[in-house]
Amino acid sequence: MRKVIFALNISIDGCYEHTSFSPKKELMDYFIQLMQDTGVIVYGRKTYDLMIPYWPEIAKNKTGDPKDVAFAEVMTPIEKIVLSRTLKSAAENTRIVRENPEGLIRELKEQSGKKIAISGTSLLPGLLEAGLIDELYLIVHPVLIGENKRLFDHFLLPEKTDFQLLHTQQFPSGVIALQYQKNG
Repeated sequence: MRKVIFALNISIDGCYEHTSFSPKKELMDYFIQLMQDTGVIVYGRKTYDLMIPYWPEIAKNKTGDPKDVAFAEVMTPIEKIVLSRTLKSAAENTRIVRENPEGLIRELKEQSGKKIAISGTSLLPGLLEAGLIDELYLIVHPVLIGENKRLFDHFLLPEKTDFQLLHTQQFPSGVIALQYQKNG
């Protein structure tokens, strides 16, 4: 059975909007490793629009920082699914699913293969509530944002969900990557 992971850059106070802080270049090796362990990326529509065609274009043209190119080359060939009711067409290697994200994730989990990466904060509440997130990767940046969107502000879980800390990694900038696994 495949694992479902969710990874996100956040501030100390749990904000996740990248307009308030930028991921550090020193993190690219960390994200490259995450992508090497990933067999499919499931996007929400907004995140899909941000990520595609940005990363495939970098992979194609080999432009920018070498770490960005390396990440793009690993991420681009991975199968992608975008959950959207309105998207008309998708990029190469991407399919559109219009409904039932929980059913899709259950189906993907039953298949053999590498991890399933969820990319989009709009998907997290439903998948957590359905018990489908196996691992959380929270990359905590040493900044307080204040007024902004917070990761866990707008949903209620039907019951408490316990996670166990599996791994931490500290970076020179003070960023700490935390890897949690759901208990049970």
